[in-house]
Amino acid sequence: MTRSYWQEELETMSRDDLQQLQLERLRNTISQASNSSYYRKVFKDNKISADDIRSLDDLNRLPFTTKDDLRSYYPYGFASIPLRQCVRIHSSSGTTGNPTVVLHSQKDIDLWANQVARCMYMVGLRDTDIFQNTSGYGMFTGGLGFQYGAEKLGALTVPAAAGNSKRQIKFIMDFGTTALHVIPSYATRLAEVFQEMNINPRTDTALRIFCMGAEPHSEEQRLRIEKLLGVKAYNCFGMSEMNGPGVAFECAEQNGLHIWEDYVIAEIIDPQTLQPVAEGETGELVLTTLQREAMPLIRYRTHDLTRFIPGNCPCGRTHSRIDRFKGRSDDMIILKGVNIFPVQVEKILMSFKELGGNYLITIETVHNNDEMLIEVELSDLFTDDYSVLERLSKKIVRQLKDELLITPRVKLISKGSLPVSEGKAVRVKDLRKF
Repeated sequence: MTRSYWQEELETMSRDDLQQLQLERLRNTISQASNSSYYRKVFKDNKISADDIRSLDDLNRLPFTTKDDLRSYYPYGFASIPLRQCVRIHSSSGTTGNPTVVLHSQKDIDLWANQVARCMYMVGLRDTDIFQNTSGYGMFTGGLGFQYGAEKLGALTVPAAAGNSKRQIKFIMDFGTTALHVIPSYATRLAEVFQEMNINPRTDTALRIFCMGAEPHSEEQRLRIEKLLGVKAYNCFGMSEMNGPGVAFECAEQNGLHIWEDYVIAEIIDPQTLQPVAEGETGELVLTTLQREAMPLIRYRTHDLTRFIPGNCPCGRTHSRIDRFKGRSDDMIILKGVNIFPVQVEKILMSFKELGGNYLITIETVHNNDEMLIEVELSDLFTDDYSVLERLSKKIVRQLKDELLITPRVKLISKGSLPVSEGKAVRVKDLRKF
């Protein structure tokens, strides 16, 4: 009989034992982090060392780490080992200016691969599967994270990378692909291309499991994908600052994402008061790494809004579950797996003298695909000649695509067309239903 767990002892250990393990690893993490210039200063300013950590509650004595801290100490201010012992840098898509970078040792990469393999095994993948990865490879962690996890699992991997749907489908058909890593919006696109090619994925392919993440999606969208493609689709969560994919993952019960507490300590706080919320209440997820060697992070504010799901999971795993994310506590937009900030859009728009200062970004779902529409007012001194406006619009789209890594729709409108709000301007409307 096939066992149900990748690492049964760790996945099902008692809460008391798990918290004791976390405490031991937290103390080691603080010792390791003190080798970095950033945390050396933090610990000195707060008069704390690993010896002062006697319970998990003592974590509250340390300040939060933010994305701005990572940018301020770019690129190597968080390094806790010599660079010669690091083997890789990954980077988030970030905003303008310095990106956030994460350093990895070979041990970090090996542990990350094991973490992702644990997630994949949990939803039923085995070494007999053929796993196709439709995520981008490079500085983005989604591609390589799943690649190494699948290889650790022993599956035959197809590193197809992103795009070219007909080529993806050819690989699925020719190689007998059984499992796919895909962002939700691209999964719906694949379903459309299957239909255009007169192929029924439910009967004409061996697909059975989708690992989905990198962008928000609703339960309704998940169910639609499962119905269209004849698969079970499992939600996953990761972020480059925490290695990448594999931080948390749904089990076969699909009733929340198990967050691997032997790898991280998870807190949920009120983003305004910065105090813990009651169990079951929604707040901002804060994470502390527990096994990272090259670049530990302590009390990192993710800005993702979620809650701990009370009670035990029927799967038998004792690691806490977090709910589907409800949004963000900052103004970041996640679209097609890319992190976008309104300031990136504004920087491009304001470089055109033909445009005014008012704009609105709308994120909406069109024919099962999430799209970005940017409405921007023209300067009152500019022409209304259609051909001139069309050339201008194409030029704006090209520059936005270079900056954002996605292609938005741009609508040029006359000055005064957009509403003016009192106080802080409303720059983003997200009409997607999560």
